[in-house]
Amino acid sequence: MAGVLAGKRALVTGASKGLGRAICHALVAEGAHVTGVARPSPELDGLAQELGSAFEAWPHDVTGETVLAAIAAAAPFDILVNNAGTNRPQPFADVEDEALDLMLGLNVRAPFRIARAAARRMERGAAIIHMTSQMGHVGSPNRTVYCMTKHALEGLSKAMAVELAPQGIRVNCVAPTFVKTPLTEGFFADPAFRAFVDRMIPMGKLATPEQVAAAVVYLASPAAAMITGHSLLIDGGWTAQ
Repeated sequence: MAGVLAGKRALVTGASKGLGRAICHALVAEGAHVTGVARPSPELDGLAQELGSAFEAWPHDVTGETVLAAIAAAAPFDILVNNAGTNRPQPFADVEDEALDLMLGLNVRAPFRIARAAARRMERGAAIIHMTSQMGHVGSPNRTVYCMTKHALEGLSKAMAVELAPQGIRVNCVAPTFVKTPLTEGFFADPAFRAFVDRMIPMGKLATPEQVAAAVVYLASPAAAMITGHSLLIDGGWTAQ
């Protein structure tokens, strides 16, 4: 049976691991052809083997120029999932400029430029989804830069949604709570941090990559045809408190 995204072309950044990998699998399962962007790695090669002809690997750095050239040369995409991002938790007074520049570049500048390149060629009915975070809605200790970048993406999404709506392009965010991925697993080695997270999630458990990917599929699908400028929180109640 054809999925809800049959015939659609999707571009996913940060595709090789964690949430990006789960999102690629979910989009392909619903019939989309997925182009996954990530730096060259065995994980990206493995994902291409897993998904076969429904997947194309683009081994690019999302902060560079080659990915923008590839988007400009490719057929228009129907779906963009701006998923690539990073975090360097540090106390505010100790934040190093290198960490500040890294997160601003990868979490804000790169998704802006990739969305701009993709939107230039998108047609009516297209969907752009920025992966943000519950930290784009609240604050948290040792995450000043991360919170700042995710709040920036939330604001960008709202402004894009208003500007691109007349062209029939929807723009939304998916904002997860903590998910155990290669990016976050080191954080949970700290018992105090794990206890903090457990206290903050009323549902008492972390989100799974598959749950987050399901939200992406929904926002990319015709079922969300009247949803734009929205942030779908997958946070187990963290921000309800």
